[in-house]
Amino acid sequence: MTPVIDHIHITVSDIDRAEKFYDWFLPLLGFDLSLKEYDDVPEYEYRIVEYHNRNFSFGIVNQRKEYANETVSRRRAGALHHLAFHVESKNKVDELFEKIAAIPALIVHAPQYYPEYCKDYYAFFFKDTEGIEFEIVSFARHDYFT
Repeated sequence: MTPVIDHIHITVSDIDRAEKFYDWFLPLLGFDLSLKEYDDVPEYEYRIVEYHNRNFSFGIVNQRKEYANETVSRRRAGALHHLAFHVESKNKVDELFEKIAAIPALIVHAPQYYPEYCKDYYAFFFKDTEGIEFEIVSFARHDYFT
């Protein structure tokens, strides 16, 4: 069996603000905005904007009012620590860094090698408008399976 991620949904405090961010960010990774879908189920306080790609879908969901005052911590059990996107080369990491640094994203770590992960692990980290941490990384994944 080959595991496949079908979709990832994250909850955001301001879906309109988050949509602007993801409209800019996700096309850099190959998501086609013409495939973007919306759904709204008022009786469940559920709004979603879902972005589709041939590999998986990524959705942003509104938070419910009763959670508005809770703070997000990526180190809290049950929370998303970070989400990493693998790209084909170090040059692509650098190219995406330049583009992402130009949007309202908080850069956590600029591109660098992380030899503690593996010899050619090259990545940068940033946070979206919600404080969710993302990583853009390149390394020779096939080395693990040879």
